[in-house]
Amino acid sequence: MADLIITSPSNPRLKALAALRRRRTREETGRTLIEGFEELSLALGAGVLPEALYYCPELMLDPTSQERVVDEVRRDGVETVQVSRTAFERAAYREGPDGFIAVVPSVVRSCSELTVGPSALTVLCQGVEKPGNLGAMLRTADAAGAEAVVAADPVTDWGNPNLVRASKGTVFSVPVASDSTADTLVWLDAHGIALVATTPDTDLLHTDVDYTGPVAIAVGAEKYGLTDEVLAHAAYKVRIPMVGKANSLNVATSAAIVIYEAVRQRGAAAPAPAH
Repeated sequence: MADLIITSPSNPRLKALAALRRRRTREETGRTLIEGFEELSLALGAGVLPEALYYCPELMLDPTSQERVVDEVRRDGVETVQVSRTAFERAAYREGPDGFIAVVPSVVRSCSELTVGPSALTVLCQGVEKPGNLGAMLRTADAAGAEAVVAADPVTDWGNPNLVRASKGTVFSVPVASDSTADTLVWLDAHGIALVATTPDTDLLHTDVDYTGPVAIAVGAEKYGLTDEVLAHAAYKVRIPMVGKANSLNVATSAAIVIYEAVRQRGAAAPAPAH
């Protein structure tokens, strides 16, 4: 069957795409957007099957190989819609679009739906406001092999298109969940996961903690940090040494520093491969 072709920027289907930029619409429909070929490729590799794929041949950076991806998802039963350049640029939510927007099911999951191993490395983000920061932490979690990332009392949702973009699509490759702080702490206890809370109000350096067992690294809201509830629950409260004039780091940067200390320790603790 031939693809539907859209040439008008005012087409109702493109208006429906624009509506998914709003959190309320995403929550009501259970859908979100992936924009960008790289992000789409990672999601497809993680087993995500779009409900619809909108593409613009005029904007493709590598038409030969990218057209093959369109053919592949079409064979998988995905509706594929060809869009003119003018109409696509109006529908796109970022500057310099590369010709791909997919409608996919939203990532909606609570802690109770997560499955982790006996020595899980997890990340807890409490009240983080900026989608870009959550997305950046997801990229770090993916690179570090974290088994889950939990947003406790989230201000934004995992389907926010800016979060999807900042995560480079890793929101679909790393198990994520949203839950209340109280339920998140109960879940950690139930799985025997020690909580390591980042805060400037401690003398314990982040390098002086053992991360080789089941552990959750917690970071808080950009302005206020972690709440007293999380700090009181922590097995360890750690700080990153600061010698400059700024008194804090970006939350995603802080998370990356502590996560990679855990990666370093876990790598050093792993047995050497047999020869």
